[in-house]
Amino acid sequence: MANDRSTSDSGNSSHRWTFFRAGGFEQVRLATGADLMALDQLDQKLWVALSCPTQGLEFDGKTLALLDNDHDGRIRAPEMIEAVKWSGVMLKNLDELTQGASVLPLSAINDQSPEGKQLLDSAKQILKNLGKADATEITLEDTTDTAKTIAQTRFNGDGVIPADASEDDAIQKTITDIIDCMGADEDRSGKPGISQEKLDRFFEEALAYSDWWKETEKDAAVILPLGDAMADASAAFKAVREKVDDYFTRCKLAAFDIRALSAMNRQQEEYIAFA
Repeated sequence: MANDRSTSDSGNSSHRWTFFRAGGFEQVRLATGADLMALDQLDQKLWVALSCPTQGLEFDGKTLALLDNDHDGRIRAPEMIEAVKWSGVMLKNLDELTQGASVLPLSAINDQSPEGKQLLDSAKQILKNLGKADATEITLEDTTDTAKTIAQTRFNGDGVIPADASEDDAIQKTITDIIDCMGADEDRSGKPGISQEKLDRFFEEALAYSDWWKETEKDAAVILPLGDAMADASAAFKAVREKVDDYFTRCKLAAFDIRALSAMNRQQEEYIAFA
């Protein structure tokens, strides 16, 4: 049976702690925000545990991963203290930390510091992206589905720009053309887009083509010796290019070692047997 008592005897702590007895020994009761913010003052000999794994617990895995600053698979006392301190600075009323609620009023966020203001702006942006711009609180569910949260965000910081990131029709058409020519990179929202690398490569190749075409304007006979029939000739060459490349590859192998001819020119029945 638990039995509460109060004391301030916990090492060098100036905070007044409340203890209860359970499981055969006394434990600190963390009942208020002030209790949590004073964790760094609590003698760690009074902690029930000084570390825990980030897996196999009945607790949200993403939260555990965030607490594990050094990514060693365990959460230790200094990491817990750091997380609590950060949370306390982000909130106006420290008792919000002990509510255990999945809903946080936006008014509870402390926007008096640059970091707190950024957190509040981020929460408002998430709600706006979810079509809840007028909401006065943000829920756990609002923050867990990242793809849904950023689906309506034009610039989400992943370096991939989808066509609808711009309101300009000409820019949208350019992005679409680049995707058609170079292939698409997937934006975090799941939309097709382009990266800086593909954008640069597209314009490099476009410039090279433009320079090549200018040469045809100077002397078309050199660049396009077949004139108007050049396009058909190019298509015919592309159709047999693999065969041509194969022929010359075989010639090089034969020139290197005449014994390769027997391996490259087997009878049809042997190929059928391989198939």
